[in-house]
Amino acid sequence: MKKATIILLVLTLLVGCDRLDIKRLQGVVAECNGESLLATEIEALTLGLSAEDSAQVAEQYVHQWAINLLMKDVIRGNQNKEIERLVAEYRRSLYQHEWEQHLVARRMSQHVEDSVVLAYYEANKHHFVLRETILRGVLLVVPNGAPSMDQLKRYIVEPQDEEHIEWVEKYAYQYASGYELFLDEWKTANQILLRMPFEEDNLQKQLKQQRQITMQDSLNSYILQVVDVYVKGEQMPIDYARKEIEKIILSQRQVDFIESERENLYNNAIQSGKLKRYEK
Repeated sequence: MKKATIILLVLTLLVGCDRLDIKRLQGVVAECNGESLLATEIEALTLGLSAEDSAQVAEQYVHQWAINLLMKDVIRGNQNKEIERLVAEYRRSLYQHEWEQHLVARRMSQHVEDSVVLAYYEANKHHFVLRETILRGVLLVVPNGAPSMDQLKRYIVEPQDEEHIEWVEKYAYQYASGYELFLDEWKTANQILLRMPFEEDNLQKQLKQQRQITMQDSLNSYILQVVDVYVKGEQMPIDYARKEIEKIILSQRQVDFIESERENLYNNAIQSGKLKRYEK
């Protein structure tokens, strides 16, 4: 038996008998409050199902469809004014949001000067305390037994030396299974722990004591050369705090900008005669 026929048979009681044949030809399986449900909407839900399962899914879908429409009708009758008020308020909020976003994107500068960042940082240092250790440097993961390990350890001590770092990069390309050069980017201790089989407390202790940390497991040797480090609880360096500061400054700038534009909109409407005020 075809699936569409099964659906129509299951739903016979949901449509008027005198109109059933016409509605079937139109693909309508149910009507409620002037709205129609088409068989094609249900057929998509029953693809691949047995005849029995298809009939059950179809009946459940139409049942819920009808209840949703009936509840909507009851709510519309009992709370029409409140619903309309909420819809109008939501529409107004959407227009306002779109207007604000358009203005910010087109007319508000997103650039924050270094002097502004520095002034905010100096005035709010107590807010910028590290919640985890951060560092910059070089990390290599090299299979045990790789050649020239002593030279490798010497050369990464000064990763700013172009000749040395070029040698290290060539070495890494040939032998290393992992290589990260992050001299201009802060990484957290947790990010490093993803690459080195350290316990967190052990790594934190090592970072406080030395700048080159090496360890070995059954497969690999790990060499971490630290160029700069700030431990958990210390003051954030300004370049690490910068993104957070810029976000705070731009957020406040947006509030002030939108308020200013609202006032301009109001004043321009009065001056152009679009808005008329009548004193009592």
